Amino acid sequence: MNKRITSIVLAVLLVLSSFSFAFAQDAETTKITIIHTNDTHSRLAGTETEIGFAKIATLIKEAKEANPNTLVLDAGDTLHGMPIVNISKGENALKVLEAAGYDCMTIGNHDFNYGQERLMELKKMAKLDIVSANILNEKGESIFTPYVIKEVDGIKIGIFGLTTPETAYKTSPTNVTGLTFADPVEISKKMVDELKDKTDVIIALAHIGLDESSVVTSKQIAEKVEGIDVIIDGHSHTLLEKGMLVNDTLIAQTGQYDQNLGYVDIEVKNGEVVSKSARLLAAADTATTAADPGLTKTIEEINEANKEVFSKVVAKADEFLDGARENVRTKETNLGNLSADAVRAAASADIGFVNGGNIRISIEPGDITYGMLAELFPFGNTVQVKKITGEDLVKVLEQSVSGYPATQGGFLQVSGLEFTFDPAQPAGSRVVEVTVGNKALDKTAEYSVAINDFLGIGGDGFTMFEKYPVTAEVGTYEEVFADYLNANGTKGSDVSGRITVKEPIAEEPAPVQPAEPTPAPVQPAPTAPSEEVIYIVVPGDVLWKIAEKYGTTWEDLAKYNNLANPHLIFPDQVIKVPGK
Repeated sequence: MNKRITSIVLAVLLVLSSFSFAFAQDAETTKITIIHTNDTHSRLAGTETEIGFAKIATLIKEAKEANPNTLVLDAGDTLHGMPIVNISKGENALKVLEAAGYDCMTIGNHDFNYGQERLMELKKMAKLDIVSANILNEKGESIFTPYVIKEVDGIKIGIFGLTTPETAYKTSPTNVTGLTFADPVEISKKMVDELKDKTDVIIALAHIGLDESSVVTSKQIAEKVEGIDVIIDGHSHTLLEKGMLVNDTLIAQTGQYDQNLGYVDIEVKNGEVVSKSARLLAAADTATTAADPGLTKTIEEINEANKEVFSKVVAKADEFLDGARENVRTKETNLGNLSADAVRAAASADIGFVNGGNIRISIEPGDITYGMLAELFPFGNTVQVKKITGEDLVKVLEQSVSGYPATQGGFLQVSGLEFTFDPAQPAGSRVVEVTVGNKALDKTAEYSVAINDFLGIGGDGFTMFEKYPVTAEVGTYEEVFADYLNANGTKGSDVSGRITVKEPIAEEPAPVQPAEPTPAPVQPAPTAPSEEVIYIVVPGDVLWKIAEKYGTTWEDLAKYNNLANPHLIFPDQVIKVPGK
């Protein structure tokens, strides 16, 4: 009897195991979609080159309708950047992320820009998860949640956060007092050990980057740490159209400023990741995407609430500050001097530069509101410091005046140095004298230079900055300008010869022989010079007068000098007069 029962039990178990095997063989593959952004730097509204969060919200909804197993992540440098967010010290960025449907974000270095205390306040008010495992206090404890586990369709996804150790100097040091940024490689190993038995998929949400000059890169993490399925990355502003596969870890990054929206597709079968791929959706491809009405309303409400704050007085001007486009892009102005002084002081650098294209308005004497500063410096550029050689400093100045006398956004307003250039010389060989701190430039010496992040990556043709690492970062132009003005006023900003245009040497006139009297003296007509003449425009000049002086026509002068508007010439502008 017992044998018979045993046989029946074995038969049942065999049948059940067959069903189990068949079920395992037929187990369905679960597709998970990760939508991600990085380094948006508070670009909320959208432009021709930026998607904007109202459209991102629509794209998130569409993705979730197509696949409910969708998570939305952000890799940091999100809470600071543009006046629309800076004015709220980061809160407005959180409102938009939450309204758009984000699940989780990590912390970037610039997210500390309002100070550690404010970042902790933002953490408390956030409804989405904020993760970072390697930001430790003096007791060695994580100040953020190290990781979260999200479950979609029975699949458990572990997401841990990482923040670049460069945060120690890529925000103001006072913002990170008492904090340590632990080695991301070692922390990643600990996170994988913690999560591997609890989850089916492991994602590192990392503000680490791929810049080879960085302390550590996401590529190095992928090479040294087994078990990370995907790294959603940021910090280096790298555009990876189809991701980067390193040691079976997929690294994904979208570039910057929500110019692209990232998608990572993961397929899981029997608790194992069987495939993963990355792709980007560019702003140009969202031209027909409708803005989400709810998110549009959120941004409108933020703008309305900002009006009151934008009217707040944050500084005062003692005199008219000249920010006229044709001036800040061709010569020294007091507003240019003041701006460059502000960035140099904020960064404690030897030299400060502000590109003329970043100065957008003049400022009348009197109160300066936050809104005026937002107009003055509208791009959210962050001040950073690089140490460069004197030899490359000369190249920087050459690039600055290469387009003179034409207005050029890359014309630099300067602090901490004076230089003279000769516009009669070819571009690249115009700088004739440079002093730094009242001493002649030493081409072999190293100088600390405060610039903005746009120039730092080679913007406006300043490629000589690219090879140098960032040694420090502080606030945005509008923030450091307001602080400087409150502390110093406008003293020392007068035009004083920081930038000097070398005047042509006048030739000694030939002795004039007395003419014999004639019955009817005839005035000789102007004649064209035998060789090209360099003429420097003086106040009151017009092109036809210059042409008449040299026996030519204003049309010929305009054509010879490639003048876009021959009716618009400025004092100190160079006009070349062709020879015979």
